[in-house]
Amino acid sequence: MSMAARPTDLQSIAPAPSPVAAGAPGGSALRLFGRRRPVALGAGAGSLRAALTPIGIVTLIILAAPLLATHTALDVTSAGPFRAPALAYPFGTDEIGRDIFSRVLYGMRESWLSALGVITVGAAFGALVGALAGAFGGLIDMVLMRLTDLFLALPAPVIAIAVIASIGPSLFHTLLALSVVWWPWYARMVRAEVRAHASRPHADAARLAGVSRARLVLRHLLPAALAPVVVTMSLDVGNLILALASLSFIGLGAPPPAPELGAMSAQGLEYLLAYWWVPIAPATAAALLALVANLLGDRANRRLNQGRT
Repeated sequence: MSMAARPTDLQSIAPAPSPVAAGAPGGSALRLFGRRRPVALGAGAGSLRAALTPIGIVTLIILAAPLLATHTALDVTSAGPFRAPALAYPFGTDEIGRDIFSRVLYGMRESWLSALGVITVGAAFGALVGALAGAFGGLIDMVLMRLTDLFLALPAPVIAIAVIASIGPSLFHTLLALSVVWWPWYARMVRAEVRAHASRPHADAARLAGVSRARLVLRHLLPAALAPVVVTMSLDVGNLILALASLSFIGLGAPPPAPELGAMSAQGLEYLLAYWWVPIAPATAAALLALVANLLGDRANRRLNQGRT
């Protein structure tokens, strides 16, 4: 649509056209625009609640899970090593007599909170890059998107392993490496959303009202991209749980005796045939935790698609 046809769009936004609304900052168009929400934000508000509420509930449950533990993650019980699963020890004991059930509960808490931390850092950085690229365009857009393409072109596991190998294995370094490889998808998504909403009538009304570019992006364009970003974050939690467990399984995560699900599975793998519960219990817990996260994310994704139709 050409700029000559824009006043028709503005008439659907402003209650009455006036010279002030058409060009002078601080006029009735600006006052009305301050009360107007971006088009996609209203449609995605239910999706935000659908994504955040279940994840918040699961987070509270995970935080409270160690209250069900009968021992700490490092306690050696009186039952001795390789105690078979029983009422007192639902998942049995490991090679030195630690309660696997208690260690799994602590490991689930660590995996869940670590995944939320990585996804928050990665999404925040990716959203910043995408918002800058989508808002400014030109050379800034080209440089930022070529940097994003570079990360997308390289295999994410290889980059993560290279980062951890260069700075040493630990839980913090694993989370840092995953954050490094997890932001490009969010940068692409936010850039596309910002560019799409920048050409809509409410954005044109803001420009005519004299709103600065920074305020336009932060106040009106970026919130419009929030719903699909949060839904994607909820879908990625399960993937991050499995990625964290995989890196810990090959020795690039939290070192022993930390209660990390992937590391616990790797340590108990040599006892699989004789004492199957030692590696199976933490591996099953990681899979179930990822499954719960994926189900929550899928529910939020369906809610978003319903809001957009």
